[in-house]
Parts: sequence; structure tokens; C-alpha cells
Amino acid sequence: MTTVPARSTLSSQLADGVMSIVAERGLVVGDQLDGVKQLALRFNVAVPTMREALRRLEGIGIVELRHGSGVYVGPNAGRRVLVNPVLPRSDLEQLVELLRARRALEPEMARLAAEVRDERGLAWLDDVLEVARGQVAAQDGQLWRTNLDIHRAIAATTGNAILAEVLDSVVLVHAEDQRAILALHGDAAEDFEEHTHIRALIVAGDSAGAHAAVAEHLDSVIDVIRSRGETP
Repeated sequence: MTTVPARSTLSSQLADGVMSIVAERGLVVGDQLDGVKQLALRFNVAVPTMREALRRLEGIGIVELRHGSGVYVGPNAGRRVLVNPVLPRSDLEQLVELLRARRALEPEMARLAAEVRDERGLAWLDDVLEVARGQVAAQDGQLWRTNLDIHRAIAATTGNAILAEVLDSVVLVHAEDQRAILALHGDAAEDFEEHTHIRALIVAGDSAGAHAAVAEHLDSVIDVIRSRGETP
């Protein structure tokens, strides 16, 4: 087990928690959040750990840290990747749009992951798959977070920090959408089997197979989500 991915996972969970506070309180750009110390107490973590999570959110414009003043909702708190600001879309259409964006990115990441097979990324991938195995069996409601970490671990296995950050940013901004996607998809066991298969292809160095498997995995999820919108 490696320490860096574990820290990254905690930071993402804290970031998700902060985003949930924004949504629950109906906060908008410029509204003030609790201070760093208060948030650290709320989530039962050290202040430096909380600050790291907030800095990640600040990096993508979700929050703004004002020295000597506090933590505020940033300009990108409600923004969706590639969304049309004029044409209203249903929630399902937004989920499909997010999945299509991931479909454009992640198969190539899987291909590169199979070529590079970064040791830390693979160790993280094994760790989160093991967590997912237990959560599938227990029908754990936190499985959606672990599934996101599986995809983030694949990106980390490319050995390319920028690619990993790109996917991480998408995951952070759209965490609640990802939760909705898993709820609508509904087949946690099938999802886990597909993730396990992708991992095997990456470990085997089958770059073409890994690319195809991730593309098929996301295509199947897109089909399920779209079918929900077509159901009378």
C-alpha cells in the first residue's frame, strides 16, 4: 500500500463533503463557508489535511480562500463541464454529457496505463478494488466514491500527473452526478466485474484491450442512463 493515493482519497472525500455543504445550504458564489478549523472539526481531521482539500477545490474554482477572511464559495461551484449556458437540459442529459466527456478521456488513459503500469497507481488500483469488493457484498452506500477512485487510480497508473489531475478535477466537480449515475445504473456487481477485467488488461500490458474495455464500460453506462430517460 502506498501513502500518496490514500492521502489523495481522503482529500477527495473531504472535498466532496465541502461541496455537499454548499449544496445543502443553497450557497452561491461569494457566500462564506465555515472556517478551516471549523471544517476540520466537522470532518474530524487535522487542520492541514482540511486545508489541502480546500486548496484542491480552490484550484478548480469551487471555493476561494481569502487570507485573513475565510473560505468562500468560488465562481465554478455550480458550473458543469461543456454545458450549454443557454439551452436548459434535464438532469439525465447532464449525466450523459458528463459520461461522454469521460468517454473522450478515459479509454486513452487506460491504454497509456497498460503501457506504463506505474507501480504506485497499480497498488492504489488493487487497494480500491479490494474495498469495492467488500462494499458490493455489503451493499455499502459509499461504493460510488470507491468506483470513482478506481477510475482515478487507472489515471494514476499512466504515470502522468497532469492526466491524473485532469480526471481528478472532473471527479471533484461532478461528485454528486457520479453518485446519481451509480444509483441509476443499478448493477454494482456487473460494474465491479468490468472494473476487475480492466485491471487485468492493464496488468497484462494489453493497451488495446484496456482502451476497448474502458470504452465499452462507459458506453454501457451511457446506454443505461439514456434508457432511463426513454422509459415512460
